[in-house]
Amino acid sequence: MDFGEIGKQIYDISKSRELRRYVVFRVRCAINRKRMKALWDYFHSTPVLTELVELYPFVYEQPQRAFFYHRSTFDERAALVESHFAFLADRLRKDVLLDLYREKNYLLWEGPVLDDQPLSLMLYYEAGQRKEGLLSVMLRLEKKPLYQIIFWIAPNKNGLPSMWIGAMQGPNMDDAREIVKKATKLCHAYRTKNLILYAAQAVARSLGLSHIYAVTNEGYYANNHVRTDRKLKTDFSDFWREAGGHETDDSRFDELPLMETRKTMEEVPTRKRAVYRRRFAMLDELDAAVEMRIKEAMA
Repeated sequence: MDFGEIGKQIYDISKSRELRRYVVFRVRCAINRKRMKALWDYFHSTPVLTELVELYPFVYEQPQRAFFYHRSTFDERAALVESHFAFLADRLRKDVLLDLYREKNYLLWEGPVLDDQPLSLMLYYEAGQRKEGLLSVMLRLEKKPLYQIIFWIAPNKNGLPSMWIGAMQGPNMDDAREIVKKATKLCHAYRTKNLILYAAQAVARSLGLSHIYAVTNEGYYANNHVRTDRKLKTDFSDFWREAGGHETDDSRFDELPLMETRKTMEEVPTRKRAVYRRRFAMLDELDAAVEMRIKEAMA
């Protein structure tokens, strides 16, 4: 159980800022030695978990830092990490699970083409996402990320396995507004941020998860979604409520529906019905593709 060597895998100690984090990591490992040993034992309890932790040593860092959601505790974060990987190790094929943490894409759906570049959805993860979660559903245009929902899997207060969304992130490119506008039109006037949430709901259902929770403005782990004038850059709470979410007894999380509520054709103005039919056909195709791909990924 050499956390000194593990720390060197996590941090580039040739850089002063990373060296400082490495030292803090070592101190916290010493302070929380009993719980860190339990975490070590857990990730060496089966061959697949042992292989996984060699690929992704950040499971030892994430409980130590104020990640995932606001005011999370060390014990909560450690339990969260264990629960997430216990669920995936039980449900997914070994090769799929390990490839996800080798930062390989797992394609879920290929959609329409925009300027010779296909829209696609995938399960994906990289270490840079570790502040907000342990896996993501990503919408890409060719190789450019448009939207992603970062999440982890853990039981709710009733012990039921659930998806917990730590963040939703939009595009970070010079022409983002124009690309999103074109993609929305291509998806039959369906906003890309709604599409990524729809995809996350499809993943949750296909994995057999019973609930979806999402961090509110109060629950976000940091304050970098707030501008210097204290106005929100991203209003999580408004979007979750717009998508059918509701408050829980923990103000840090809203509960979201497992499936988006659709309008009936009678509720849609006559002039828009053709667009809605095409949109619903696209979403039905997405649902079927995600369900099939998740089944293929399962053990």
